[in-house]
Amino acid sequence: MMPTTSTLRALRCAFFWASAALVAALCAGCAAPPAAAPSGNELPFDQAAMAATDALVAQTQKMPAFLAKVESKLLKRGLVIDPMLEGATGQQTALTQQLEKRVMERIASQHEQFEVLPFRAAGIAKAQLLLTGTLTRAQTDRPRSPLRINLALVDLKAGTVLAQSSALAADSGLDNSPLAYWRDSPILVKDKVVEGYVRTAASAAGQRADPVYFERVSTAALIDEATTLYNGERYQDSLTQYRQALSTPAGEQMRVLNGIYLNNVKLGRMTEAEQAFGKVVALGIAYNQLGVKFLFNPGGTEFWSDPKVSSAYGMWLRQIARESTAAKVCMSIVGHTSRTGSEPVNDALSLQRATYIKQRLASEAAELAGRTKAQGMGFRENIVGSGTDNVVDALDRRVEFKIVPCG
Repeated sequence: MMPTTSTLRALRCAFFWASAALVAALCAGCAAPPAAAPSGNELPFDQAAMAATDALVAQTQKMPAFLAKVESKLLKRGLVIDPMLEGATGQQTALTQQLEKRVMERIASQHEQFEVLPFRAAGIAKAQLLLTGTLTRAQTDRPRSPLRINLALVDLKAGTVLAQSSALAADSGLDNSPLAYWRDSPILVKDKVVEGYVRTAASAAGQRADPVYFERVSTAALIDEATTLYNGERYQDSLTQYRQALSTPAGEQMRVLNGIYLNNVKLGRMTEAEQAFGKVVALGIAYNQLGVKFLFNPGGTEFWSDPKVSSAYGMWLRQIARESTAAKVCMSIVGHTSRTGSEPVNDALSLQRATYIKQRLASEAAELAGRTKAQGMGFRENIVGSGTDNVVDALDRRVEFKIVPCG
């Protein structure tokens, strides 16, 4: 069903995110975006989670190993759940946590052949199965469009997907807010490992789990523990854990380097934080793309006025200039906006902001003036697409640095 004019007007009335849960300035009289009308295929969220879980388990019932019994009791299969993610952004949100909780509850109450173990080194060593799960909006150009749940069950020994299921859930009054680590992150924390997780959750039974992700599952457990500590405001413990993850052979990941940066900021260690951010930038350049969450004043090209939000921006730009100069790369600086206002206005605004970033980089390293170009995409490449202009769709207001051929 197409939205009415009044619905579109309500969607355009939104509030602006002020980064790291510091400020949320609400526009007067704004109503929350209305839920999209059900298409007839989606279920209420909790029901969809249960349906996807039941469908996943049903696929295992034809496998002889799952029918084995010991002394008339079902032989329980150890299962670990790598924390579920929002598929488009790679973030953990209040809603992905809710999905994981509903899946665990369903397994515990209805599928006693499984034993859910903690996603830690000891649990992985004992378990036979790995469960991954994602939430992805069916239509990123329509706020509150249905959410697709993808679940995959992987054989931890063979690395093969044993079962995969999907379900559509109506996004009606659900909390899509990122958890603290992702809310505070200055970048889009989605590297090849996270992308591999997302692909694994959508892989059909019989396929191999994504190797970049699967070969790093043990490190993922360390990262999850460190992230949980950060979300619980135990910054020193979290920093220690991220450093432990970094010391492993598979530890050089965006999630790890970003976690070291965040904890040093929280601990007031700005020299160490800047060094860590430089490594984040270097890894982004190695991946040929880095998305940074610069927040601008509404409708303009000046950084957000509150220094609690924007005080680190100068350091970010300094490190981006330094690392891109050292790597001798050329970059396309791409500005993005959220889905609020007209397309022409957002196209112009995103280009103006990208041009401003280009000028700031050139002031840090003059040679970058000829090795960078500004581009505005408006809201055509939204990742979230909610149009809420708050913490939920902060990544839609990013500036991306894409490595391009020189000359």
